[in-house]
Amino acid sequence: MLDKLQYLVSRTRRNHGLEHATIHVLSEKHKQFSAQGNSDFRGFHLNIYGDLSEEDVSSAVHEAHSRMKNGERHLAVHPNCGTVLLTTAALGVLASQSAFSLEQRRQRRPNMDFSVFFSGLPSAVLAGVLALIVSRPVGLAIQEKFTTDGDLQDMEVVRVRKIQPSVITRLFQLLLAPGKSLDVNAYHVETNG
Repeated sequence: MLDKLQYLVSRTRRNHGLEHATIHVLSEKHKQFSAQGNSDFRGFHLNIYGDLSEEDVSSAVHEAHSRMKNGERHLAVHPNCGTVLLTTAALGVLASQSAFSLEQRRQRRPNMDFSVFFSGLPSAVLAGVLALIVSRPVGLAIQEKFTTDGDLQDMEVVRVRKIQPSVITRLFQLLLAPGKSLDVNAYHVETNG
């Protein structure tokens, strides 16, 4: 059972790395788009917001796979990954909350009130800013160590196919460009190995 779980986690991490590498390759060749994806042990979904063709995406997947197989493992890490965003949010909240808790303790107040809030606000903002500064390298390190893998091993791309955008994909479309027409295309990249 544990071996099966380790295998599924390894596959997911490698697919996550290939997802990021694909976005890196697309970014090298195209400038006017956004991408969002999610990976599992079977492959990954990739949502493209902007004017990229199915051939652009398929070509990028295969180039990313080839480059990673040829040693460009660094492509597995992406600065806009959810791991980095989650790390940033968590550290920012923890730092600010800690500053307020210290102020509450300093004032010997049993509960958070306006006095604690206004006295602690400058420290909480400073703590939040410091957390934002350190969170990016911490998030990248967490991503590299735990959520992606740049060594694809025997993994191969089975197929890249265009699929219907999900409701979540459409929601992101509205958030990225409210009131504007923004092309959105969704793809599923299936892998094995």
